[in-house]
Amino acid sequence: MEKKYYPTIGLEVHAELKTNTKMFCSCKNNPDEEKPNINVCPVCMAHPGTLPVINKKAIESVIKVGLALGGDIADFTEFDRKNYFYPDIPKGYQISQYKYPIVSGGSLANFDITRVHLEEDTANNKHFDSYSLVDFNRGGVPLMELVTEPNTFDNAEIAAKTTSNFAKELQLILWYLGVSEANMEKGEMRVEANISVSENQKVLGTKVEVKNLNSFKSVEKAIKFELDRMTELLENGKGEDIVQETRGWDEAKQKTFSQRKKESSHDYRYFPEPDLPKMKLHEVFDLEKMKSELPELPVEKRTRYKNDFGIKDEDIEIYINDLIYDAFFEKVAIILNNKEKTKIASNFITNDLIGIKEFGVNSVVPEVEGFVELVNLFSENIISSNVAKHLLQLITTREKGNSPLKIATEKNLLQKNNEGEIKGIVEKIIAENPEVVATYKAGKENAIMSLVGKIIKESNGSANPQIVIKMLKDLLARP
Repeated sequence: MEKKYYPTIGLEVHAELKTNTKMFCSCKNNPDEEKPNINVCPVCMAHPGTLPVINKKAIESVIKVGLALGGDIADFTEFDRKNYFYPDIPKGYQISQYKYPIVSGGSLANFDITRVHLEEDTANNKHFDSYSLVDFNRGGVPLMELVTEPNTFDNAEIAAKTTSNFAKELQLILWYLGVSEANMEKGEMRVEANISVSENQKVLGTKVEVKNLNSFKSVEKAIKFELDRMTELLENGKGEDIVQETRGWDEAKQKTFSQRKKESSHDYRYFPEPDLPKMKLHEVFDLEKMKSELPELPVEKRTRYKNDFGIKDEDIEIYINDLIYDAFFEKVAIILNNKEKTKIASNFITNDLIGIKEFGVNSVVPEVEGFVELVNLFSENIISSNVAKHLLQLITTREKGNSPLKIATEKNLLQKNNEGEIKGIVEKIIAENPEVVATYKAGKENAIMSLVGKIIKESNGSANPQIVIKMLKDLLARP
């Protein structure tokens, strides 16, 4: 009987917070700064005699995250020194939190949350062929760390996909709360996965940490690779080769590689930071007020859009992930105030509008009133689908702000429903295409669509397709 192996994943996610200044000094927090070592000062460079000062905005941001996750906000909290020596830490220790995190508990996307705490980011090491340099612009930036409980899955595929979905959902929450840009490509959000495999669902295997995964695809691929690697070792009786260590992900080779032996918490010799005060958060922040002021979160928006508008899940995810299209859709839905028309509007947005690019801008939208007019014209059979798409292109780019009805009237694009007017075009196309007519009459009914296309084109897209098809069938049925 084939053995079953159970993968277990726990996550540590770091996200740089969007504040004006760094965590413990007044240096600018600017992730887009290109010149090295510009945003630095004696405090974040650890000059002797300097003292840190807590960034209240960063504390508030972590509390918002905790409230959004349904976690408990600590009354008492403090900062600690995490001691280790590395070039990106000028003090020889990192100011972090250990015993008393700001947030405990909560859940998100099939993972239970252990804690969310605050620390300072490290500097950025830049490695070259024969030397390395350190850029301290990032050193001291407020860094939120979220730690999940270990989660056991049935197989590697589910484990990798669920983990990636968690990271995406967390990024969305950070965006919606406005506390972090969480751009993984720029290193503003980094995912680390603690991975183990066991033959016993109730006993955890040896844990390996894969660090600094900087894209959702990397998260999936690294977890899948590492789980396959561990499973293969266990199947071959080489379980002792799985050691507790830190591994990296090589994007070029699509595999993990060993970096160093994994440290334990006691290796860091944590102790309370003596230069910073203890904090009583419930006295400083009105938690009930902060909770009531939280924006609508993605999970809530999904439910509302499904119930109120009945639009497709794929459309909802587009709006969840693109706040420009989302705001546009909301305004349109309010004005239309009609479920069926709102569905039509959503189809135009997600199938057509989203493909329109102008001057390199990804999210391009027309005037709301013009778009609503276009939806009404199409819904009331005044313009065809092809004309609607053409008009949408015009009112989004060259004719922005103009009335779709005015444009359609001037360009003779209004849908022709008058059978007498359409009949002349139909007869002309039949006469010009005897081969297609013969093919249709020989029994290949799909040939009629070739004629329909020619008629629609001849009418500049204005002939009603249903009337055209009916008229063609009637005329072609005659001997």
